Amino acid sequence: MNDFDDRWERFLDPEVLRPSLFMATMFITTFEILKDSIVDRIRDFYTNGWDENGSIVSPEYQQQVTSRNKSAVYASLEWLLERDVIDQVDFQTFENLKKIRNMLAHQLFSVVTGQVESDHSTQFPVLVELLRKIELWWVINLEIPTNPDFDDQEIDEAGIVPGAVLSLQMLIEVASGNTELLEHWRKMSQRRKDN
Repeated sequence: MNDFDDRWERFLDPEVLRPSLFMATMFITTFEILKDSIVDRIRDFYTNGWDENGSIVSPEYQQQVTSRNKSAVYASLEWLLERDVIDQVDFQTFENLKKIRNMLAHQLFSVVTGQVESDHSTQFPVLVELLRKIELWWVINLEIPTNPDFDDQEIDEAGIVPGAVLSLQMLIEVASGNTELLEHWRKMSQRRKDN
């Protein structure tokens, strides 16, 4: 079989195409979650309240964050670098992940059908780990210290699953066809109705 035949074989086989498409779209989705986490967590940190137009962001947000770069993502990454939330290796990892995401977004059909090689599958755990690292910093340095329920508690950082990572894990499970979460939700929903 030649390359042309191989590509058609891959494209027409649901058992090959479905997981390839799933992994590519999960990479893109997770990268967008990472970007939102990078920007939104910092913006929320500088939020003073809400009004009819949405959140009221302190002028310090512009002074401390957005003045660094025209891009909110890169301004936020610089803020995270300055506070040692991430390091230069993480920054380079972000750049590599961004290149992969852009390639997937612009050449999805070619990647999924095998016309263009991509290492998104092997880089997916790296993407999730960067998301976890950033989210974990916020949990450890802001959420736990400001919650009196954790006073005098020993915290096992390895056991913490930040909300964004938990949501991602749930998304992957559901998109993979797992119905256990749906069944559990239905049972809990019925219990609430019965009470």
